[in-house]
Amino acid sequence: MAPDDKTRIELEAAVYRRLVEHLRKRTDVQNIDLMNLAGFCRNCLSNWMKDAADAKGVPMTKDESRAAVYGMPYDEWRRRHQKEASAEQKAAFAKQAGHQ
Repeated sequence: MAPDDKTRIELEAAVYRRLVEHLRKRTDVQNIDLMNLAGFCRNCLSNWMKDAADAKGVPMTKDESRAAVYGMPYDEWRRRHQKEASAEQKAAFAKQAGHQ
């Protein structure tokens, strides 16, 4: 039996929160790896959140949406966890259609 809209939205929100929490714990997985394998990354998620906020008229800056996904300011996450992409990662990324 399909859930009602309220329950479906609550389930979707729970899945999103779990995904974000998982990505926060897996700092070893770089955004370029996510882009190369799945076609989206943490930045994409934060952009989608900002797009949704904009569509609803909810004030949200890009920095706020990134902090919501990363669990900290983006620059701090980059300083702590981002590594220089390898030549192989960059080549695979160049073959992709790009960020969504």
